[in-house]
Amino acid sequence: MRQIVLDTETTGLSAENGDRIIEIGCVELLNRKLTGNNLHFYVNPERDSHEDALKVHGISNEFLKDKPKFGAIADELLAYLRDAEVIIHNAPFDISFLNKELQRLGRSPIHTVIGQVTDSLVMAKEMFPGKRNGLDALCDRLGVDNSGRTLHGALLDAELLADVYINMTRGQDALLIDLGDTSGEGGVAEQVDLSRIELPVLLANEQEAQAHDALLADLDKASKGKTLWRALQAA
Repeated sequence: MRQIVLDTETTGLSAENGDRIIEIGCVELLNRKLTGNNLHFYVNPERDSHEDALKVHGISNEFLKDKPKFGAIADELLAYLRDAEVIIHNAPFDISFLNKELQRLGRSPIHTVIGQVTDSLVMAKEMFPGKRNGLDALCDRLGVDNSGRTLHGALLDAELLADVYINMTRGQDALLIDLGDTSGEGGVAEQVDLSRIELPVLLANEQEAQAHDALLADLDKASKGKTLWRALQAA
C-alpha cells in the first residue's frame, strides 16, 4: 500500500481570499515503511506572505521570487500523488489550497487523482479527546524527536507527521511476521489471522479472589460507600 504524507506552507490562511502555496513537502510510505522517495518544492506564489504567516514559516518573499510557479510543478506533483492514500494533518486546509491552485490552471480537483485522503488530525482527536493535537504536541506525546523544528517547514513537518502517523497506527488485528530476505526481493511477510486462535480463560483462585474482594472493600471505604458496584448490589 502506497501512502504519501503531505504538508504545505502558504502565504496566509485563506485560499478563497487569494492566499497561495509557497512550499509543498511529501514523504512516501510503502507498506508503512519510509522509502526515502520524497518530493519537495518551493513555489513562487506571485504575492507576498502575510506578516503572521512569515513568522510561522520564515520563508521570505525575496527567497521565493526565482522559484517555479505552481503550474510548472503541477504535473510532477500529480504524477507523484496518483492513486496514493494522502495523509494530511488538518486536511481541509491543505486540500483547499491545492484545489484552488489546480482550479487556476483549469485542472480537476485533487480527489480525481489520488486514492483517498486521511486526516491525521481527526485521528488524533479520536485517540486523544480533549488534548492538544497539534504536530508538536503529538510528537511530544508519541516520543517523536521534533527538536529541529524551530519554524514550520513543509518537508520537515511531513517527515515528522509520517513518524507520528506510524506511531498512532501501530495497533493491528493481524500479526505480521518478518521471515527475512528469503525471496531475494527484500523479504517476505506472512500474515496470521489472530481471530482463529482460541485463548484460554484463567479463573482467579481463592487467594486471588479474596485479595480482589479486599481491594474493592478498601475502595468502597475510601469513597464512603459511594462505589457503583455497591449501589448496583443494593438495587
